[in-house]
Amino acid sequence: MDDAPFFLDVNVPMYAAGKAHPYKESCAWVLTEIVNGRLEAVIDTEIIQEVLYRYGAIRHWQVGVQMAESLLELITVVLPVTSEDMKTAVSLFAQYAPQGVKARDVVHMAVMHTHQLTQIISTDKHFDQINGITRLDPQIIFAGS
Repeated sequence: MDDAPFFLDVNVPMYAAGKAHPYKESCAWVLTEIVNGRLEAVIDTEIIQEVLYRYGAIRHWQVGVQMAESLLELITVVLPVTSEDMKTAVSLFAQYAPQGVKARDVVHMAVMHTHQLTQIISTDKHFDQINGITRLDPQIIFAGS
């Protein structure tokens, strides 16, 4: 792992806060490592939007607010999504959508590209297909700790 911060995908705090799941323990561990300063992570504005969207969709607005506020306290660097990022995202979507990569994830990839970030902590295996991106699976880094 290099010295650049990791991009933290939204599924990590979602699994950590969610119901029993094979990823729950390892995702909670990742967040603890961030809290304790052993992992440096950043997010983009879309991560907060995803949290609010998800909890809004299931009508758990207060939970969404609490999770968004907690993430904003935990992760002090929230990268913007610019119009240039969106142009890059459109190009990435054209390339990777046929392989199953979702629109919101190409936005994250574009922001990562802009900020020269190459590592993402995520449970989403489709990031493994992306040239220039290394996905760190929470279970694997937890097991190696």
